[in-house]
Order: sequence, then structure tokens, then C-alpha cells
Amino acid sequence: MVDIHEREKWSGNADFLFSCIGYAIGLGNVWRFPYLCYQYGGGAFLIPYYVTLICGGIPLFFLEVALGQYTSIGGLGIWKICPIFKGVGYAAAIIAFWLNCYYIVVLAWGLYYAYHSITSSSLLPWSTCHNWWNLESCRTLAEMRNYTAALSCSSSDLTTNASVAICLQNASEELARYTSPVKEFWERNALQITDDIGDPGSLRLPLVITLAIAWIGCYFCIWKGVKWTGKVVYFTSMFPYLLLFILLIRGLTLEGAMDGIKYLFIPDLSKLKTSALWIEASTQIFFSYGLGLGALVALGSYNKYNKNCYRDTLILAAFNEGTCLISGFVIFSVIGFMAKTEGKKVSEVADSGPGLAFVAYPAAVAQLPFSPFWSALFFIMLIFIGLDSQFVTLEGFITACVDEWPILRRRKELFIAAVCFVSFLIGLPTVTQGGMYVFKILDYYSASGWCLLVLLFFECISVSWFYGANRFYEDIKDMIGYYPGRFWKWCWIVFTPLLCTGIAIFSLIEYEPVKYKTYQFPTWAEYIGWCIALSSILAIPIYAIALFARQTGSFKERWKKITTPTIDLNPPIDEDDNETKQRMLIEHTTAMTNL
Repeated sequence: MVDIHEREKWSGNADFLFSCIGYAIGLGNVWRFPYLCYQYGGGAFLIPYYVTLICGGIPLFFLEVALGQYTSIGGLGIWKICPIFKGVGYAAAIIAFWLNCYYIVVLAWGLYYAYHSITSSSLLPWSTCHNWWNLESCRTLAEMRNYTAALSCSSSDLTTNASVAICLQNASEELARYTSPVKEFWERNALQITDDIGDPGSLRLPLVITLAIAWIGCYFCIWKGVKWTGKVVYFTSMFPYLLLFILLIRGLTLEGAMDGIKYLFIPDLSKLKTSALWIEASTQIFFSYGLGLGALVALGSYNKYNKNCYRDTLILAAFNEGTCLISGFVIFSVIGFMAKTEGKKVSEVADSGPGLAFVAYPAAVAQLPFSPFWSALFFIMLIFIGLDSQFVTLEGFITACVDEWPILRRRKELFIAAVCFVSFLIGLPTVTQGGMYVFKILDYYSASGWCLLVLLFFECISVSWFYGANRFYEDIKDMIGYYPGRFWKWCWIVFTPLLCTGIAIFSLIEYEPVKYKTYQFPTWAEYIGWCIALSSILAIPIYAIALFARQTGSFKERWKKITTPTIDLNPPIDEDDNETKQRMLIEHTTAMTNL
């Protein structure tokens, strides 16, 4: 039985809501959603994205938060509701650990850009072509705009459609000779990227320093516990919206912005035939909502028992999708502007991939007056939204470990420091000159894709099929005072497991190897990626088989033991919840009278 009375609780009613906003609304919305949307055809990506959101994302978010709130235990302890599935908790902890190791590298990139923004005087270093990293082919946006105007093909100057087509082709070929200073700063300065994963190059010392700073910041955000964490996210979760709205207004006023917006919403239906589109769109929902990592369970476990987590789920879903759309508008308006300036199609103007945000956003802020000031604010914002997602994921991992092994609670601050240091060391290969390739492998295999779909399938059926959807609905009613709509129950029982299974099978049948831009990874790199994925997935069957083998009796008796809840299902009492205490006292007195 868990000692409920020693469990920390949020110090304010809004702490949980802001923590979830900070966690679920992060780099997944501002960084990952736009680059995946661009990579997989804009509007075509949104179709499986919203199917997964309705049938999987929001229902699972509600399930995890409600489960944590009801049991008041972290990501490993909750599996006392159905012990055979405790391997799901271990798998979630492993995925969270991998995610912590590589996700924070985006913050290191953001810190690097923030430093160069702050130290710039009047011009940003990626807005000029006179730096050591620039090629001879480099042309600024102003120069490209002049070239585009000079090479324009007006029908009034040309007599036939054929001559117009030839002119356009010649203009495109001429403009394709030139490169953007924004892209060159990213690839030749920040990353100094090599040509192959087999050529890691040397450590990028500036990125090593910014990675260390990010980890130190993450440590101090959570070292004093959940009451401190709840206060930090009030600022870190809301400040980014001010910057996003400023960039949105500027982006929509740029020439060609509507071309990018149209690309975002008009789908190329032929893209729907590719398995990569479906698996990336579905796992983006799970990734951006932070599902399957144990963090939402941990956040919910700090709630007071009667908090309306159903209402909070719907509020957070609205915030999440609103942020995705705002970020999409900002990114694609800038891409449309760049396409207009460079004389290219929207689909060709930028290299898709994790670096898209570090090309489109810097290009956007470079168009603002006092650009170094706005650039510094933007990258500080990027750091904030990444930091709160990072430290809440870390909080989920720490909570799971501390709840499972209470001895760690005595030296929790030292344990957190050890986890941060080990994760920092594991993340060092991502800040080498070939680190982007390592980052892409980790992003594709460790915390998204197939492994996340498998984990969420077992998480869903463990509650809805084994613990019982009806029983869980009664638990929710006991907490919030009413039954949610039946739709959520049908999602947990049918739609979400079916969605996860269908996409996982489709992705295996139509398997497409991981790529970075046009670079095809060697077979050995894919094998390493699959080993990373299996490191979490295999925890589920291994634990179930081991637990079954440790039991005694017949097959039926063993099965009953490992599928019967072992948790104390009486609702925990908050120390200041006098209403619940009074109700339970009356119930206890009535029961004693009836004896």
C-alpha cells in the first residue's frame, strides 16, 4: 500500500493546469509539428493527425491524468491495478530516459542561437554573407529579392506560353545557384555537419557548453519538488505565446505568406498512401501530448482527489491544437515568403527535417525591425517551452523511480543530479559534427514511431480490458462527481487500440528506412535504431513472463494473481479536504452501526 499522506500535492489549483500546458505544449508544437507537416505534404499530414487526435490523443491524455489522480502514484506504481502490465511502466520509463537524453539537444541549439542574437550589434549573423562560414554562392534575402524581380517573366514581355515557360525555367535555374545565409549558418556554423554518420567529426565545444547549461537549468527547475515546479511553469508556459503572436502578425504580412498557408491546408492526397505519413502523424499526436512516458501520470498523481481532470483535459486539448496551428501559420507564412523571394516552389524552398525551425524562424525574425532583440526573445522563448517539457518529462521519470524504490527519496536531489549527469554524457554524440545523424536516429526510433504505438496499445487495454472500463468510469465519477460521455469509454475499449494496431501493422508492411533529407542511413545505423526501440518494447513481455513464472498454482490461478488489482482502491484523503473526511466518517459510522 502506498503511503498517501506523504505524497506532495500542487500548492495551487492552477499549478497542474499550467504544468500540463508547459509539458504538452512545447517543442512538439513549435518545432516538431511544423517540420513533419512540411516533410509530409502540408495538408495531407493533417488528415491522419486529426484522426489520431480524436480517437487516440485526447482519450489517452484523459486516461493517464485520471489514472494518476485516482491512484496518487507515479508511472510504475500505478500498475498495481493490473500487475501483469507493469512492464508498460518500465517501458515508459526507458522511453522517457531516451527522450531526456536527446530532446534537450534542441535547447542547446536554441541557446547557441540566443547567444549569437544577444551578442549581435545591428545585424544578425545569419542575415549577411560576409562571414567565415559563408560560401561564394551565398546571397542575402534582399539580394535574392532583387534577382527575383530582375528575372521575372511577365506575359506582357513574352509572346507565347512556351517562351514564358522557358523564361521561368531559366530563372529557377539561375536562382538555384545561390544559397541562403540562414541555411549556411545552421549547417556550416551551428552544426558544421559532416556528410555521413560514419564520420562523427569532433565535439562542437559551443554546443557542449550550451547542452551543459540546459541540463543545469533543468536540474534546478525540479530539485525542490513539485511545489517549486508548479511555480516555475506559470512563466515558462505562458511567455512563449506573446512571442508567437508577434511572429504570427509579422509572418502574415510578408509577401508570399498566403502561398505557404495554402500549402499547409491544401492536401496532396497521394501522400496518404505512404506508411511513414501515418506513423509520423499519429506519433506526433502522442509525442506532443507527452503520452506513454509516465509524466502525465506523475502530474495527475499530485492532484487533489476531487479535481475535475476531465475539464482540464478538454482545456489542454484546445491549448495544444491552438498552439500547433499558430506555429504552423508562423512557419508556413515564412516558407511562403522565402519561396516568393527565391523563386522556388513552397515544397522546395527549405530542407525538411529537424532543422526546419532553425531556418524558418531565424529568417522570420531577420525581417523584423531591431532583429537582434526579437531574435533573442524568440530563442529565449524556444528555450522556455523546451525546458518546461524537458523538466516535466524528467520529473515523470524521477517520480516513477522514487515511487518504485522509496530509498531514493532520502537522497532525491543527489539522484536527480546523477540522472542529469548520465543523460548529459549519453547526449554528447548528438553535439558532434555528425550529431544530427545520431539525433535523427534517436528521434525516429527511441521515443516515437513503432515503440510508442506498442506501448500505448498495452497501456490502453490494460485499463479498459483488464482493469475494466466500467470500473474505471466509476472511479472517475467518484473523483469528479459525474460520468464523462460514453465516447471516451468506446475509444479506450475499441478505437484507440484499433488505431494503434492498424498503424503499427501498416508501418511494418510498408516499412520505410529512416532518412535525413536525402541521406540514406547505412544498415548498421538502422540496426542500432531498432535495438534502441526494442530496449523499451521488450520490457513489456519480459516482465509479464517473469511475473507469471514466479507465481504458484495452476495456469488459471497464476493468471488470476497477475491480473487482479493489488492496490488499495479506497480514495486517498487530502489533508485539507474536510468534505471527503466528513463523508468517509459518516460512511464508516453507518457501516459500524449496521454490524
